[in-house]
Order: sequence, then C-alpha cells, then structure tokens
Amino acid sequence: MNNRHYNIYFHTHTVSGIVISVVLFVIFFAGSFSFFRDEIINWERSESTAITREIQLDYNNALQHLDKKYVLHGRNLTISKPSVENRVAVYMEGTKDTLAPKKQQAGEFFYLDNKNYKSYTYEESYSLGELLYRLHFLAQIPYPAGYYLAGFTALFFLFAIITGVLLHWNKIVSNFYMFRPKEKLKTLWTDAHTALGMIGLPFQFVYAVTGAFFMIKLLIVAPAVMALYKGDQDKLYKELEYTDPDYKFENKKLANPFNINELVSKTKKNWNDFEITRVFIQNYGDANMHVLVEGELLSHKKFTGIGKVVYRVADGKEIAKKDPISQTSYLDVVKNVLYRIHFGDYGGYALKIVSFILGIITCFVIISGVMIWLVARQKNNMPEKKRRFNAAVVRIYLAICLSMYPITALAFIGSKIFYPLSQSNLYALYFGGWLILTIFFIIKKNHAFTNKFCLISGSILGFLIPVTNGIVSGNWFWNSFMQNKFQIFFIDVFWIFLAGISLYTAYHLKPKKALA
Repeated sequence: MNNRHYNIYFHTHTVSGIVISVVLFVIFFAGSFSFFRDEIINWERSESTAITREIQLDYNNALQHLDKKYVLHGRNLTISKPSVENRVAVYMEGTKDTLAPKKQQAGEFFYLDNKNYKSYTYEESYSLGELLYRLHFLAQIPYPAGYYLAGFTALFFLFAIITGVLLHWNKIVSNFYMFRPKEKLKTLWTDAHTALGMIGLPFQFVYAVTGAFFMIKLLIVAPAVMALYKGDQDKLYKELEYTDPDYKFENKKLANPFNINELVSKTKKNWNDFEITRVFIQNYGDANMHVLVEGELLSHKKFTGIGKVVYRVADGKEIAKKDPISQTSYLDVVKNVLYRIHFGDYGGYALKIVSFILGIITCFVIISGVMIWLVARQKNNMPEKKRRFNAAVVRIYLAICLSMYPITALAFIGSKIFYPLSQSNLYALYFGGWLILTIFFIIKKNHAFTNKFCLISGSILGFLIPVTNGIVSGNWFWNSFMQNKFQIFFIDVFWIFLAGISLYTAYHLKPKKALA
C-alpha cells in the first residue's frame, strides 16, 4: 500500500472513530444488555414466563373484559407480543361507528396482563429493560434527532470498520497474534485494539449495517417515495406488505356469536412448529368483521417463515391464506432477516451470551482506540495547550463511557427495591446518577482512578443485585432455579459472573504512566 492510500485510510479511520466514540460506546454498551431485555423485564417484575414468542392469551375472555371497559364495537384491534413476558400489546383504533360517544372514537394503546387482564399504559409498563433497549438507539433524545444520530453513528462506524481493515490488511494475521502488554503504553493499546477489533469484526460489521438501516431507512426511502410513488407513502407501504387489508364497516351487528380462540387454534394446526405472534381484528362485532391470524415458524425449522390466515367471521370462511413454508417471498426474507440477525433471537441463550461478550469487546475496542489517539498526541514536541486539550477531551470521553457500568448496576438495585419505578423516576435514577458520576470523574482528572473505581464499584453493586432480589422478593437464585423461574435465575447468575470478571480485571490492572 502506498503512503498516500495509507494516510487516507488512517486519517479517515481515526477521525470517524473519534467523532463517534462516545455515542458508539453508549450504543454498544446499552445494546449488549438489550440482548437480555426480556429477562431484565421479568426479573424486575419478579415474574417468569414460557420462553416463546407466541402470544399466550385466552382471547375470548380478554376481549369480553376489554369490551366491558372500552366498548369494542366497530373498532380495529391489534394484539401482539413485543417481548417474552406476561403482557401483550393491544392497540385499539377508534370505532368506525360515527354515532358512538366521542370517548369510543379515540384510539388506545396499552399492555394487557395475560392472566388477570389488568391493563397498563406505556408509562406504567416502563422498565429498566425498556430503558436500556431504547437507549441503544438513543430514543430518549426527541424523535427523530435521536434515531438519526444513532443511524449516522452506525454509518460512520461502518466507515471506521472498512478503513480499519484496509489499514491493517497486509498485517491482519501477524497483528492478530501479537500482544505485548509489557511494552510502552501506545503499543499495549494498539495491540489490544487490533486483536480485539479483528475478533469482533463480523459482529461489528453486521451491527453497523443493520443499525444504519433501521435508523435512517426513512432518509433512504424518502427519495423513492417521491420519485417512484409520486409522494404516495401509503402505496409504498402496501406494496411492502406493511398494511393490512381493509374491510368496509357495514354498521350492522354480527348475528352469530364468534370464537377467536377457535380461529387462532385452527390457524396454528395448519403447520407444525408454528407460533402465533399477532392477531388483527377488524370491525369488531360488525357483520363484516374479519380476523387476521399471523405467525412464524420456529427459527430452527425455517429462518424466515411468516404465515397468516384471514377469516370472515360471519361464516367462518378462510378468505386469504399465506403458507409460511411454500409462500415465503423475497420481500419476506429481506424484511425479516435484518431484524433476526440484529436482535439475535434465533439462537437461544448461547447466541445472546456470545453477542453480549462481543458487544463488550467492541466497547473495549472503542476505548482502546481513543487511548491510542491520546497517547499519540502526548508527545513532547506538541504544544502544551494542545496536549492539555486532548487530555481533557479523553477525560470527558472516559468519564461518560466508564461510568455506565456502575450506574447500570445501581439502576438494577433501585428498580428492584422501589418497584414499580415510574418512567420519570427511572430516568432520574439512571441519567441523574450517570451525570453525577461523569462530573465527578471529570473533576478528579485521573484516568486510572476512573477506570478502577468504575470496575470495582460496578462489581460490588453487581454482587449486590442477586442479594437485593433475594431480600426484596424472596427469589434467591437457587430457589429460582428449583422453581424453574429461569429468567429471574439467569439475571442473578449473569450479574455474579459479570461482577466477578470485572473485579478480577480491576485487581490485576497495572497502571502505566498517567496521562492527564
């Protein structure tokens, strides 16, 4: 590689990496915990449920309960299961009956407990698992700014990955096996950055591509809507099969009684290993009422196998059917594969754990890259003012990034002791505590102290998480295991291992010459 190309790749890699480093660290750290979002939600609520994506609900009883509370006649209802928990998501559109009271003409969204049919608003159902999940695409920043920031960060990360590979292309194999912890500081950081970067390369590439696609696809789609569909967004969504069929509301009461449980069961029997993930009811209680039952084949049988049946309720006739085995289209594959590989929901706990480890490795790659940048700019021939500025920038970076570990552990304890914490109180605990820790480390001006304090305090708090759970709920991890409450057991044991590893790391760190 000639010097010109090397310098282009080097500076592109460095600049793109430094610009996005803090945001990228937040995305990957929160994203790593997001692989266990469902487990965190259930742990927080002291609940455990069957580990399946299928909706587990007595539809008839649930709808009778909702009908008494909201009056469902003329409404469209969507029942889905966004995560593995005891609650399902329910979205009700306003009634199509124009003579109905104004209250019934308003739409509603809430979560419904599948056992006692108690409903919860989004704010009431908010949890630490949801906070971490949404933090990994910066949803706490007002829409669409947060989404676009996350999307463009992923896009710049893709540039950093490609230029990093090009930069090290000739020495990928030799550098991968090279690690010299006893050499000078820059060599230590460089070796760690290169070796760990190569280990996590496929993982990082996949998440850079899928993350950019999810967050900024609107900007990609917008020109196509304007050029190909003449601004008709609804037509595009219809062709992409994002909209359901629309049936006319006849404003006549349905004469015959209906049984949604029976329709769901009938759909499920069509195919082996088929899970019902969504039920869409149109024109509830009307003579032209239709029910769409949708689901997927288990991932080990077919990676993308989406099936659905549409029933006309008046006579129980199937009016449309999509076979998940023989009728999977190219469009289904394109829409579904990116989601499946991004969420890692097809390989069980083994894949989730490996993905978590690779996510944390990526966090270390980001930090080591920042430290390489700092060490390279602390040479004596550089003006004192610039050296101080560079050190201050990295001090802020490290304070923000490293303090995420102890504050996340503290949030687990707080969310258990004070359950249920409202969304605003969770925000105050997590983001308020994070801000206080960040300011403290910036004022302290000591990288080694920041690193060791975060590791040790995070470890101590991590060990206290299963203790807190045992005291507050009585779900000591050995009891959870014996009672088959695996999700609760997993989070407790997960934190014991994580705290143990970080504590071991903290006590085996040998601080090099301080950079401040």
